[in-house]
Amino acid sequence: MSAVLLFALAGFLLGGAYTTWKNNRAMSIALIVAAVLAGLGGALWLE
Repeated sequence: MSAVLLFALAGFLLGGAYTTWKNNRAMSIALIVAAVLAGLGGALWLE
């Protein structure tokens, strides 16, 4: 269950990064990094 929530969080963060890309690139990059970390956490949780 936790892995599914982490994947959902990663998708939510990627959507936010896509939305803020034109206005605030630094925040968008931070959101991408957080999304990658959440995705990796979800993948590692599955193992």
